[in-house]
Amino acid sequence: MIRLSVVIITFNEEKNIERCIRSVLDFADEILVVDSFSTDQTENICRRYGVNFVHHSFQGHIEQKNWALSQSKFNHVLSLDADEVVSDGLKNSIRNIRENWTSAGYDFNRLTNYCGQWIYHCGWYPDQKLRLFDKTKGQWGGVNPHDKFILKNGFTQDHIKGDLLHYSYSTISDHVNRINYYSTISAQEMFFGKGRATTYTTISHSIWRFFSDYFFQRGFMDGYYGFIISMMNAYSTLLKYAKLKELESGRPISPGKTA
Repeated sequence: MIRLSVVIITFNEEKNIERCIRSVLDFADEILVVDSFSTDQTENICRRYGVNFVHHSFQGHIEQKNWALSQSKFNHVLSLDADEVVSDGLKNSIRNIRENWTSAGYDFNRLTNYCGQWIYHCGWYPDQKLRLFDKTKGQWGGVNPHDKFILKNGFTQDHIKGDLLHYSYSTISDHVNRINYYSTISAQEMFFGKGRATTYTTISHSIWRFFSDYFFQRGFMDGYYGFIISMMNAYSTLLKYAKLKELESGRPISPGKTA
């Protein structure tokens, strides 16, 4: 049986981290929490469970997760965010994989809870994530804040059953705050990547995002919150391009707050 490190990055996650840790206690050989100097009770909660808790300055989602991997004791890693929970079904799949590990990595579905309701549409499900992997066979990449684990050429991944439960937003206000925060990061990444915004792209991309999520991704089947999420996704797209246009004009933009 392979030995498994569960790696979690945190910043002010006192509302979520205990639930996350408890979901992996019975199968993790190591629980490593890399924290960006939280000012709440995150550290105290983690230390109550005897996890390996270390501080590291936050340079970006991708950079933080790659540094965290370098600190894990074992090469085989399950990477989680603090607001995620391993369901019983996924837990059983992980136990089976540990007995017969045959791929470089394994992906699984992520199911998101929004204001108390599980969301099965809006492009939010099945939301497959590659989070169980041999860290020597890949690294975190993508474009901040949308990190993803990328396997090296020649290595393959398999899919396993069970959902990763994502407790994303407890209130609509929380969603608005995080849209402001993440849209700033996205705009900055686009700006440094030579992305450009016009009035046409700002309007057209925002409108398309709503229609895609609400109609083509069947967000209407999630009822009231399906509509809210589709509107919020369109708003996020609008802010991203609007902030990019501000950067192009030489005006600074605020990162806002995540909580």
